Amino acid sequence: MADTMIAVIGGSGIYDIEGLEGAEWQQVDTPWGSPSDHILTGTLAGVRMAFLPRHGRGHVHSPSTVPYRANIDALKRIGVTDVISVSACGSFREEMAPGDFVIVDQFIDRTFAREKSFFGTGCVAHVSVAHPTCPRLGAACLEAATAQGITVHNGGTYLAMEGPQFSTLAESKMYRESWGADVIGMTNMPEAKLAREAELCYASVAMITDYDSWHPEHGEVDVTQIIATLMGNSEKAKGMVARLPTLLGATRDDCPHGCDKALEYAIITQPPARDPSVVAKLDAVAGRLL
Repeated sequence: MADTMIAVIGGSGIYDIEGLEGAEWQQVDTPWGSPSDHILTGTLAGVRMAFLPRHGRGHVHSPSTVPYRANIDALKRIGVTDVISVSACGSFREEMAPGDFVIVDQFIDRTFAREKSFFGTGCVAHVSVAHPTCPRLGAACLEAATAQGITVHNGGTYLAMEGPQFSTLAESKMYRESWGADVIGMTNMPEAKLAREAELCYASVAMITDYDSWHPEHGEVDVTQIIATLMGNSEKAKGMVARLPTLLGATRDDCPHGCDKALEYAIITQPPARDPSVVAKLDAVAGRLL
């Protein structure tokens, strides 16, 4: 049994959590540099909460420059157990309309300009991301969104593109028709992979703003339209988040899906061969084993 601490990583349009008691922005230093911003901490319904604006307040980081490793390390370092990612996405499915939410359960990673692991030369590890999100946490998000009156789809594949440009028509049609993706965004990778390496439960809630560029009746992505939809989605997301502490509770058992034991057999480098400087950087992420 451990104390629950829920972190929300807010994407475009989500810049705080309303109603936090004892709310305080705190700076967290990590071996991987500074996170996107200070982290807002407090309690909600008796449960410890943390909020990290993925792009920084004022939206200063592009999807490629978000310090993903520092973000996840900082959350683990302050005691977070469960991470909810909330992000704006385009849709490849007619039935997944702008304004709807999707509880993502799979990813296709097309990013290429980002550091994707805490591990490397000096300490090598291979974690499984066959099932990259936590079903327990996803179910809580589904229940919270449904109770909030949000049209929410349970399950979907998120295509993570590098950006910052949106898709070409050819790419959009390929992702939709040949690859079977359901939504497209720019920020959940390598975030989900890093959360798994840090043994954090991770759930992804995609807030649909547009139909990307494949839809014959909607044409290319219009940023002004996206921003308008974002505003409505952000209010829905705040209501969903407010319901999560009651659903998840102030204490938690071990994750039934093993998210909190993801590194159990993943570290390959033998102890005598591990680089002490690399091991030192992993004190928060892998301190349980190292």
